[in-house]
This record gives sequence, C-alpha cells and structure tokens, in this order.
Amino acid sequence: MTQRYIATILSITILSACQSHPPLKTVENLDLQRFMGDWYVIAHIPTWPERNASKAIESYHLNDDGSVDTVFTFTEVGDTKQKTMTATGFPDASSNYSIWGMQFFWPIKADYRVVYIDSDYQHTIVARNKRDYLWVMSRKPCISSQKMKELTAFSEKLGYDMSKLRQVPQ
Repeated sequence: MTQRYIATILSITILSACQSHPPLKTVENLDLQRFMGDWYVIAHIPTWPERNASKAIESYHLNDDGSVDTVFTFTEVGDTKQKTMTATGFPDASSNYSIWGMQFFWPIKADYRVVYIDSDYQHTIVARNKRDYLWVMSRKPCISSQKMKELTAFSEKLGYDMSKLRQVPQ
C-alpha cells in the first residue's frame, strides 16, 4: 500500500513537471543601468511570502561583477511593520540581460524573465516560464487604468491566468 502511494505521488509530480509552455519571449535588449532602481509592484500573481503584500517595492542595484542586489520591501495588509526579502540576481548576457537567475538562497536560482519594458523604462512585467508567478511594476506607485488594461492583456497573451492576478495596495 505504501509503495503504491509513493509511486502515485511520484508519478503526479513527474507529470506535473512535464507540463510545459513554450519559453517566454523576453525583451530584446535590457539596459541594466536603466532597469536599476525602485519599482512599485502594482499587481502580481504572488509567491507565498508576498500573498498579502501592500506598499511593495522591488529595488535593484547593479554590482561591479554584473550581479544585481535585490531588496523587496513591503508591509502586510492591515499591518504597519515593514518586511524585507533580499536576493541576488544573475542576469544572463546571452539573453541580452533579460533572463535572470534569482537566488534567494544558495545554490538555487529561480527563473526570472523581463518580458516587457516600455521605451522610457517606466513600466515592466517580470514573469516565469512556468507561468506561476508574475509581477507588473511601475516607477510610480499607481498607473492609469488604461495602462493596467494593456499590461493585463499582454500578460494574458503570455498564458497567465488573470483570475489569479492580485492588485497590490500602495
């Protein structure tokens, strides 16, 4: 009985891992210097730690070795205490810096893809090939409803389930 249970769980896990989407098309050439700085998270399909985030800001700092120090600050809805998560991004030069390995702890690097950036570097979308998490970000704490509709439509075309998208209170 136990072996059958383990075999079933293993099979489900393997089959889930096999479900894949075509690779996301990323921006053609990300100017890392222009991308650095603060980005307000306007909406997201959140990871577990950020599921109740408000006042969320993702900050990037380019290091001399080409890695990116990343600091995510937020408060939880209904709380005033600020929380911080840090990671190191490793932009891949062969992807013109639009694909990163995001490392929250060694040795694992999570998939992180810049799939949209406007020409003035004011709005961006960061996604993952698995289509499990998504971040819509802006240099300002709010965006127009028209711009949000555009970014949502873009994300939906990538294969994301927009019913999972959460607006982040700023």
